[in-house]
Amino acid sequence: MPNLTRLLAAALLLVLTGCGGLTFSPEEPAVENATHAAVLDEVAAAAAISAYRVQHGLSPVVVDPVLVKAAAFQAGNNARHGQLSHEIGGSFTSRMASAGLAKSWAAENLSAGSETLEQVLARWKASPEHNKNMLLPQIRRIGIARVDAPTTRYKRFWALVMAGG
Repeated sequence: MPNLTRLLAAALLLVLTGCGGLTFSPEEPAVENATHAAVLDEVAAAAAISAYRVQHGLSPVVVDPVLVKAAAFQAGNNARHGQLSHEIGGSFTSRMASAGLAKSWAAENLSAGSETLEQVLARWKASPEHNKNMLLPQIRRIGIARVDAPTTRYKRFWALVMAGG
């Protein structure tokens, strides 16, 4: 029996030694999920956000194609990874710099799970930090996007990027 114990211990040691070369890096992206961009009426979104801002004594907003692209980029990153984060795809500051908005006042709202524009806007209004972003006095332009990832927990990923002047 002692020989069997030594043999099993040696076999276990070999197996563990063989696994020593395997590493897992948390920075490596998880398997990417299949996604597709949802068709949104950005003008209707800007009108809804503008109406909300005007109710609070603020200026309306207009759709900016550069910000729509930035929003689609981040919504897509979140959808592909199946998680909600401002850091996937780079920091917000670095992403805005890449979009040529480094010196502009900018903010970003993310959400996951909402099926409609009305639902996501209601969530953002109910969240103090997201609401604060939508009511920033400096904001004049927006871009909004939704990317769907049907196999993920949340299924729908939203991004709203807002910028000044």
